[in-house]
Amino acid sequence: MTDVPSRSRRAGRGDDSIYWDKSKNRYIGAVSLGYTPSGKRNRPTVSGKTKAEVRQKLRDLRKELASGAKTPANYTVSQAVTDWLAQGLKGREVASVDTYKSLAENHIIPQLGKGKLRELEADALDEWLDAEAKVLATQSLKMVYSILRRSISHSQRRGRAFRNIAELVDVPEGKAGRPSKSLSLEQAEAVLRSKTGTWIHAYVVLALLVGVRPEETRPLTWSHVHLTPPGMEKPHVDVWRSVRRHGDTKTRKSRRSLAMPRQTVAVMKAHKQREQAACLADGKEWTDERLVFPTEAGELRSALNVRRNFRALLKEAGFEDPEEWTPRELRTSFVSVLSDHGIPIEVISRVVGHNGSATTEKVYRKQLRPVITEGAEAMDDIFPGDGGAVEDGPRDEV
Repeated sequence: MTDVPSRSRRAGRGDDSIYWDKSKNRYIGAVSLGYTPSGKRNRPTVSGKTKAEVRQKLRDLRKELASGAKTPANYTVSQAVTDWLAQGLKGREVASVDTYKSLAENHIIPQLGKGKLRELEADALDEWLDAEAKVLATQSLKMVYSILRRSISHSQRRGRAFRNIAELVDVPEGKAGRPSKSLSLEQAEAVLRSKTGTWIHAYVVLALLVGVRPEETRPLTWSHVHLTPPGMEKPHVDVWRSVRRHGDTKTRKSRRSLAMPRQTVAVMKAHKQREQAACLADGKEWTDERLVFPTEAGELRSALNVRRNFRALLKEAGFEDPEEWTPRELRTSFVSVLSDHGIPIEVISRVVGHNGSATTEKVYRKQLRPVITEGAEAMDDIFPGDGGAVEDGPRDEV
């Protein structure tokens, strides 16, 4: 049974007050600070799901007010956010900084930027977050809120804010994110037949038939691709690096060695021969430390470049809406195809580097073989062809 708030005694003049706001479905607490020079009541507010939560927030607010810190009169929210973007992201990846800037410029500065930071109130933030929840997915909404909260914290450390009003509000649920899609078996076969003899075809074959993440595929070097391993080992790829900070994979368990199905081996051998021939034609010395999928200049290929070439491949494969697909969905397709083939989820989890058994944890932690072969063996059954591997072909660039 819902706890309906009861009518409490009227707060005395100058007292803090707590009341139930039916429209927000939460308690509101207010501190009375008299009147502003313009004659408007100065009542900073906080909100919470329970009275106890609001009382604690009011106590914290009173402490901040008692500290005597004072926000400059003309310091705006836009200035706070801009200062944090310029000074608070040192050492971060360029892609992360670009993401923060884009979110701030599109969702914080236009709506809140002109307001004075010292006048920012919890009610205004609640309304802003509720409006953004209608257009942003939950994760993006949390990122936008985090940018504002961290910007104000940055201002506090520099004496430009006496309290972080963003810490007094909660983030609502946003829109449901775009669900990942998976290729059907027919679509996957069409993709594997498209743009044969090019680097993007080899990239797609490796991603779709082995399940390597995009951020693990782009920095892959030939030293980690074992097409003719010695002894009894199957041809395999060591997924030990990514484009993440310091070159780490997404998780410790993501470091793994994955066997390659026959089609992948054939395509990757042909791709390596083309890369070696191009290197020789340029008068450069070949080394297995070279990238597997480099740009024409031999540099790391960007995610945007891969996505553009991938969609060009999908267009050749007959997709009506290639713009709705991303390279990451090759990995979800890998999982879906294996699942449809009857491979146990525990095995799939091990192959793709997700949480698994204690034994798998031990193997990943030591970064040792045995090579995980189940995915490759299943893909040999599902896609028995050679993928149209050819010894030479164009190095297309979109």
